[in-house]
Amino acid sequence: MDNLLANQEIQLSQFGVFLLKQRFIQAGHERYLVFWVRKFLTRRIEVPIPSIEDRIAHFLEELQACGSYKDWQVEQAEKAVRLYIVNFSKDQQSPAVVASSVRPFQDGSFPGDETLATLRTVLQMKHYSYTTERTYLDWARRFLGYLEETQQKSPAGGYAISSGRIKDFLAYLATRRNVAASTQNQAFGALLFLCREILHIEIGDLEHAVRAKRGPKLPVVLTVTEVQKILGYMKGTTRLMAEVIYGGGLRVMECCRLRVKDLDFDNSLVFVREGKGDKDRSTLMAESVKEPLRKHLERVKKLHEEDLAAGAGEVWLPHALSIKYPKAGCAWGWQYVFPSSKLSPDPRGGKIRRYHASDGFIQSAVRAAVQATGIVKPASVHTLRHSFATHLLLQGVDIRQIQEYLGHSHVETTMIYTHVVKDMRSPAKSPLDMLAGR
Repeated sequence: MDNLLANQEIQLSQFGVFLLKQRFIQAGHERYLVFWVRKFLTRRIEVPIPSIEDRIAHFLEELQACGSYKDWQVEQAEKAVRLYIVNFSKDQQSPAVVASSVRPFQDGSFPGDETLATLRTVLQMKHYSYTTERTYLDWARRFLGYLEETQQKSPAGGYAISSGRIKDFLAYLATRRNVAASTQNQAFGALLFLCREILHIEIGDLEHAVRAKRGPKLPVVLTVTEVQKILGYMKGTTRLMAEVIYGGGLRVMECCRLRVKDLDFDNSLVFVREGKGDKDRSTLMAESVKEPLRKHLERVKKLHEEDLAAGAGEVWLPHALSIKYPKAGCAWGWQYVFPSSKLSPDPRGGKIRRYHASDGFIQSAVRAAVQATGIVKPASVHTLRHSFATHLLLQGVDIRQIQEYLGHSHVETTMIYTHVVKDMRSPAKSPLDMLAGR
């Protein structure tokens, strides 16, 4: 018994080192997570609980029932246990250590519900965005649904996931559903993550799978006059959001997630936090948008003060900041620049908060403006980002600087706009116009 406890303490010490190495938590806070895992492993259970999820749920219920711990402590305990189970533990045979992945049935198939639940947990532990979490879970559900429709469930009720079946699913998307290449690649990325990080199976070489083909495409770009028409039709908050996007080349969700502290009026900069690829960057704040933004923030601050008075003024904070700085969620600087018009449950924690404005809010407004102005180009809110880059190139701004504004990892991605500029800057004269009498 003493040896078991000693080995457990050694493993918990290694768990603390693992947390710091993987940057799951800030230095000095690992001891709290180790404390919760130790409590989870050493607690006495009167009745055997075979399911891992049930064991975790039972543990959290005990913490809540004792009345000695606050809600954030229970959430921290759940995070600690799931990190230990999903990301750290390797020994599936030890009674003191629970499995680190989804355990298959005897026939090698995997349980559907547990697979999806573990996928959600790992995505959250690795700090993937909520949008990516929803997308990966959606593709995992579609794949399991495809296996069920094609009668590829095992007698045990599990799903037999293999490289061949993933190839069949990708081929089905390309040939039967006629999806775009980008959609098929998104599905492939989700299933690759599922197999490698959750099921721990290698899906092999998929080069010979039927893939949707994508030729070279140029982005849709609006002229300056067309942008003026669209913005002139819009009004209110949606116009301000569109101006911020076009003025700084932001992605739509980057605009929706802007916090008050990310606006630097003195230096005319907008700071994008945790953008695509979990990268921070700064971009331009147009002079013409400063005064409307200031007036908008005055209204948002009044709304925030009303929420505080009603006991609902705490905003969601990334990672463990809500634990390190318990009052930061109510601070003005952390509030969303473009908050939602109503309070709603947090999609992950369930707490009632004022979330940021939905991306559909601005997308539908831009779509309506494009139709109303008679512009026939298939323009969307993302077209404003393309137009930002193209119009800067037309002004002679260096391509590397535009790359930094857009947040591209490689300059080759930004170079696509040079092809658009080439056609807009000095188009060749058609030979038809050179004929006599024309």
